[in-house]
Amino acid sequence: MAIAMLLLGTVANAIEPFQIKVIDAENGWPVPLVELRTTHHVRMVTDNAGVVAFDLPELMDTEVWLEIEGHGYSVPKDGFGYRGVRVTPTEGGEVTIKVNRRLPAKRLGRITGGGLFAESQKLGQHLDWQEQRILGCDSVQNAIRGNKLYWCWGDTTLASYPLGRFNTIGGVTDLKPLSVFQPPVKLRYDYFTDDAGVPRDVAPMPGSGPTWLMGNACLKDREGNDRIVSTYSKIRPPLEEYEVGLCVWNDSTNEFERTKVLWEKTEDQRRPQPTPQGHAVAWQDEEGKSWMLFGDPLPTLRCPATFESWLDPTTWEVLQPQRSIPTKDNQDSIRPHRGAIAWNSYRDKWITVFTQFGGDSSQLGELWYAEADSPLGPWKDAIKVVTHNRYTFYNPQVHPEFTEDGSPLLLFEATYTYTFSSTTDPTPRHDYNQVLYRLDLDELVADHQFDAKP
Repeated sequence: MAIAMLLLGTVANAIEPFQIKVIDAENGWPVPLVELRTTHHVRMVTDNAGVVAFDLPELMDTEVWLEIEGHGYSVPKDGFGYRGVRVTPTEGGEVTIKVNRRLPAKRLGRITGGGLFAESQKLGQHLDWQEQRILGCDSVQNAIRGNKLYWCWGDTTLASYPLGRFNTIGGVTDLKPLSVFQPPVKLRYDYFTDDAGVPRDVAPMPGSGPTWLMGNACLKDREGNDRIVSTYSKIRPPLEEYEVGLCVWNDSTNEFERTKVLWEKTEDQRRPQPTPQGHAVAWQDEEGKSWMLFGDPLPTLRCPATFESWLDPTTWEVLQPQRSIPTKDNQDSIRPHRGAIAWNSYRDKWITVFTQFGGDSSQLGELWYAEADSPLGPWKDAIKVVTHNRYTFYNPQVHPEFTEDGSPLLLFEATYTYTFSSTTDPTPRHDYNQVLYRLDLDELVADHQFDAKP
């Protein structure tokens, strides 16, 4: 009886969390990935529903200062230059904090990793969301086959050990995997898994070290079959590329298989020749010839859009993209790091979203949008759309397939990671994961950042 009363007493005295919800002051949407810090350095981060479950017993019923770092979302500075708010947490209570978005793109939330709704679930919300057995993964590659979107991600973090998956994991979704484009986003993948249900390697190329994939595409062969293809690189410590080749998806094994070795590192051949890298996009030129363009972000190589041509390096043509893109006001020129391009029927232009090399807030943390009449350029009118303070946001991928043709909405993602930044304190749960953003192109026109279509 005494033990039972002790246990009941413990339950009765458990702290009921105080709910903090962070919303965009302009539209009322929840804002994921907003960091709140107390004066004694306890750090909390909003989940995909823009929620934090505050459960610090030492601060209940006490006025608390919360410093805010919103990576593009903020509150005004006070007289001493601090950005934050005061709240008084109470058990079972709640408060809403409004933040101001500083740049055009709207953050929709994380689309990979674990604990996407961890804070909400502590409060009994979004209990329908089920975890998918990974905690983080590097940048994405996509290929469209039929009405399905094939996804591949780089090195992957698991819960069971510091070393996770290093030969690319993969999955499949519908071509339009989201029904709405505002938070909270819930994007689920049909992962290729092992017997334990954990996402498994799908590119186990021979040789030691990780396998990285680039230039994923879907091409028809001469028999009319759709073949998913990719360029692979083998990596050995610390980050040395020692083999590059071509690989093709096998539907029987749901894995990529090595098809052709293009280069192996030797004393005489220290660096590989140009290969299909970055992201792939189909293009028909003015003469009606169909090409597959490869670039990161701007096209650096093209080949006729057939499987056989992709396999034959003698059909490849090396392209020379411009090294920088002038801003909309022509006051500066931005040097791209990585990114992707796509045709946009709403703007009747080719568009790109890319990471700036050497941004204001961080070395690789700011993303820009630009346009061109041709995928080969010239590219111009760059405007900054995303920022991340002292944090990296690299390898963007655009998703025109998410929306209907002619939609003014542009969806894009990139990898949020402290790697290559000055930060030594990774963001809990969010680090080394993909974060999805939305850009409203009609708002850019209304704000006179771009001209209306002719």
